[in-house]
Order: sequence, then structure tokens, then C-alpha cells
Amino acid sequence: MARIVMKFGGTSMAGSERIRRVANIVRRQQAAGHEVAVVVSAMAGETDRLVNFCREANPLYDPAEYDVVVASGEQVTSGLLALTLQALGCQARSWLGWQLPIHTDDAHAKARIEGIDSEALLASMAAGEVAVIPGFQGLSDANRITTLGRGGSDTSAVAVAAAIGADRCDIYTDVDGVYTTDPRIVAKARKLKYVTYEEMLELASVGSKVLQTRSVSLAMKEGVRVQVLSSFIDDDSAPSDEIPGTLIVSDEELEGLDMERQLITGIAADKNEAKLILTRVPDRPGAVATIFGPLAAANINVDMIIQNVGRDKGETDVTFTVPGADLLRAQTLLEAQKEAIGYNRIITDGKVAKISVVGVGMKSHAGVAATMFRALADRGINIQAISTSEIKVSVLIDEDETELAVRVLHTAYGMDATDQAA
Repeated sequence: MARIVMKFGGTSMAGSERIRRVANIVRRQQAAGHEVAVVVSAMAGETDRLVNFCREANPLYDPAEYDVVVASGEQVTSGLLALTLQALGCQARSWLGWQLPIHTDDAHAKARIEGIDSEALLASMAAGEVAVIPGFQGLSDANRITTLGRGGSDTSAVAVAAAIGADRCDIYTDVDGVYTTDPRIVAKARKLKYVTYEEMLELASVGSKVLQTRSVSLAMKEGVRVQVLSSFIDDDSAPSDEIPGTLIVSDEELEGLDMERQLITGIAADKNEAKLILTRVPDRPGAVATIFGPLAAANINVDMIIQNVGRDKGETDVTFTVPGADLLRAQTLLEAQKEAIGYNRIITDGKVAKISVVGVGMKSHAGVAATMFRALADRGINIQAISTSEIKVSVLIDEDETELAVRVLHTAYGMDATDQAA
């Protein structure tokens, strides 16, 4: 018998028919003798609808009241799933975030989980009851409902799994695992059986939409084994232990499986990037701080940064990227700081994409970046910026060349399904 947390996203909970499908998946796990807790998202599109209501009511809305409104989407699906499970003959009840409670800080709309009181939850599960928990929500020290930010239900599920000492946290989505790249771009993309926390964290941060970054970070910190599965399976399918999804585990556990490690685990593409170039910035100590200090104060994340070699006149160009949604805000902020920074002009480009190759195998193999650069050059794809980490190489290219670049690199690293066994 295992203790399992199961999480179902918005597409899995979109309507009564899909909720019944989810209930059958949960019922089979309980029938197999497992203790089960379920974390659910709001129905697909519901959170957006609630957010729009808040904006219509008051464009300058109070974040605390915003949380009250948007948290209701998960409350509806948790109650509906509990009712559906009861109709199938299962003992089940819903537990709202404040009933456990799930303790968070008071940063409304982007709260962070500080702890979960799990005693009552564990007692309920031990008695054979399926615990249905709305994701995305918690309770502040001021006894106000909080939400964790978009995609926060993944984080809720991992946090619950850590709090109750679950054997595994199953994340059910509309895909059946983590692939070497987006199968919609590369038909020969392979589903991966295992991915390390470190690799999944990098993939999530550079554009892979399978798991939320915060949830992977928490799983790595707490040592929670996470499995990615599809909820769109036939009613007579086997329990999830026997479904070939993707297991997210520690590097040590993966080494213990005695598997040959692949050089590259995955390739991700992110079109949510924008490039800014500040020309003729004074080449003196502190100049760069005057650029990025105001951006940090405005909570604008900066990714790739390139500072050219200083010119003879003591000037240099500085190139960097920000999320596409922050381009106008960043440009406006820097224009207001033009005199303090001392640059000549700003050049912006919102039609760029970041392509990243990720793999723990990079730690012990040379030539990964060279292969990337050569493959792109052979197809005439120009690289505008580069950033690296120990297990990742990212390049900035023209947005129109995104799909070509992904396909070229997938082949260059021998990742096509016909090249290697899945």
C-alpha cells in the first residue's frame, strides 16, 4: 500500500464528464489499497473568467479580495469531485485551504506556502477517506484566503505530498509525460521515462509548460518523487503505477537505476522573450548597476545579458532580454532613467525566441555548445545572444525560426525516436 497525492489540472476538470473520468481514476487507486489525497485545479478557463470579473469591478482591485474571488474556482471543482466520488461508492470529502490549514505568507496573488497542518488529513486518509483539496489556495497569518499565483495547483500538490510523507505525487495533465521536446513541433520527439529534478527545473524555467517551476523546486527541496501522467485515458486502463508516464527523481536515484545517461534530456523553446539594446553606455564601474537596479526594483526579470568590449571612447553596448509582457514597461522605465544611465538610444525587438538544450550529461561532456552553434549555422540561423549554466545552453534567435531550430537541434543531438530507443 502506498500513500499517493494525485493532482488534476483544469483541462482534466472541465465539465461533469471529465470529472467523472477523474473520479474513476481516483477510485481505482483507492481500490488498489492506496491512501489517496487529490488536489484539483479550477475548470479550464474559469480562473480567467474570475480575474476578468475582478478587473471589471475595480481595475485597481485589492489583492486580498481578488484572492477571495479567484480561489472559488478550485472550491467548486473540489466539491464536485467529492460528490462524484461519493456517487461511485467512495468515502470522500473536500478540505479547503483554510480547513487544513495550508499556511502561507501574506503576499496575496503570489503567496508562498510556509507549512501544512496534516494531522486531520492523515487521520481522514487512514480511515479510508479520499481527501479532495483545492489547489492554488491557502491561509495567511491574518486569516485571509491567499492564492499562490497561476499554475499554483502543482505547487499545492507537491507541498501536500511533502507534508503527509507521500510515496509519490502524480501530476495528471493533458500529455502523457515529459518529452524530449514539444511533439507538436517534432513528430519524432520521445517520451522520457525519467528526468532529474535539476533537469526538469531548467526545462520548466526555459519554456516547457508541463510543470510549474515552483513545484519542481519544492519537489527537489523536499525530495518528493513526482510522476507526470495523462488523465485522458480509457476507463479500463491500469492504475497509474503501471502507466508509462515520466518520473521526476533525484540525480542519485537515477544513477541507482544503472541507466546509460543521455547527453541531452530535452530542448525547449520560449517565444515569450523580448530583446533590448542600450547603445553607447559609459564604460565605467557602476554603469550596469544603473541599468539593472531600476528593473529589479520594478520586479522585471532579466535573463540573457551581453556587454560588448568597451570602445575607444569609453563606451559600450549592453544587450539583454526580458519577458515579452514586460518589454514596454522596461523600455518606459529605462527611458525615464536615460540621463542617469547615460546611454545614446534604446533598440527593442519583441520578435525573438529563446531555444535551450538541457541535460545533466553536459557536466561530463565537452562540445555540447559547439554542436548547437554548428547545427544552427548550417541552417543559416543567426544567434543573437547566448547564456549558459552547468546543464543548459540557451540562445536567442529570430522568432520565425523557432520551429526550424528545434527540429534541427533535436536531430543534431540524436534525439529522434528512430535514432534511440525511448
